[in-house]
Amino acid sequence: MTAWFEDVLEFGNAIRNNDAMSGGIGPNYPIGTALEIYRNNYRGNLQGALGLAYPVIRQLVGDEFFRMMAIMHIESRPSKSGNLHDYGAELSKFLASFPNAQELPYLPEIAKLEWACHMAYFAADIEPIDIVLLASIAPENQDRLRFLLNPACRIVRSSFPIVDIWQAHQPGMPEDFLIDLDSGPQIALVNRRNDVVRVEALSLPESAWLEEIESGATLWDATAVVLENHPDFDLESHLVNWIEQEILVDFDHEAKEN
Repeated sequence: MTAWFEDVLEFGNAIRNNDAMSGGIGPNYPIGTALEIYRNNYRGNLQGALGLAYPVIRQLVGDEFFRMMAIMHIESRPSKSGNLHDYGAELSKFLASFPNAQELPYLPEIAKLEWACHMAYFAADIEPIDIVLLASIAPENQDRLRFLLNPACRIVRSSFPIVDIWQAHQPGMPEDFLIDLDSGPQIALVNRRNDVVRVEALSLPESAWLEEIESGATLWDATAVVLENHPDFDLESHLVNWIEQEILVDFDHEAKEN
């Protein structure tokens, strides 16, 4: 490794970890001054990234609290990527142990949901399902279908009403909302369609079926598992809805070829 590359690594580590460095940049420009400039820019960029990824958290705690929390998060969890969109995945774990956030026990759960929304926004684009090709599958082969979920889809389970909280803090929503935190758990389905991230509540059978499909189960096996515990599960109406909403976006090639 060349000396200049070692110097670059040392400089980067000094910015992220507040390490000391010796030397300077020119006779009147000490290294400490340069480091502080870069550290301020580094922290500012990461604070900005957290603010964009977690707008609901920011609304819930206020700008001052969020700024203080972001600074402490950055100090304890430096960025490991050159892409700002990658930063912030650990905020939920940070909030779970952050003493100042203990009065809002739902914050880590909202952070999980917001990170799922963040990941959904930057997920790969994919073409919607080919309805004509799907309709051409012979009836005797339909049970063996394996559907593919949209790469933007995320399922987030929580003991709090996270969908209600998230939706109440979206643009255009009334400010006089009332949410009962003791109303019970919610399961959130995150998806992106037409470049808009959407969040909706799932029932237990809906989430169970989608999770079975996500794990690679066939249409028959996934439905059998759900019907065992939820005999009223209406597969047909859900299939139509999930295809229309581009939650199911493809199916396996084996079924296409047989």
